[in-house]
Amino acid sequence: MWEKFIFIASISGVGAVTRLRVGDLRAGAESRAQLVSAIREMVAVARAYKTALPGEIVERTLGYVDSLPGDGTSSMQRDIMDGLPSELEAQNGAVVRLGRVVGILTPTHEAIYAALLPLENRARGL
Repeated sequence: MWEKFIFIASISGVGAVTRLRVGDLRAGAESRAQLVSAIREMVAVARAYKTALPGEIVERTLGYVDSLPGDGTSSMQRDIMDGLPSELEAQNGAVVRLGRVVGILTPTHEAIYAALLPLENRARGL
């Protein structure tokens, strides 16, 4: 479950902030670096919760991203872009909250969450 969470929250958050399709996101040096940072933060949080993850989880996750069709986007990214309520709280917001509980810094996810929260609130009429 954590492996899927690591993938989806990272790709969704970075995709929603950058508005890039997967192919452009993974090809751009800056967006790929942001994705790697997001994945690493989640791995640190998961391990702080004593979650057993493969040693190569970062590389495995990036390999999966690299295998995706280049024109793809995540559902959270599409929802944010369309002004609809999304899974922001359950994904990037959860990473931030879980990290705080165990004292793990998550600056990439915090930045994603902060950038997208006003859009999420507007979509929810808040």
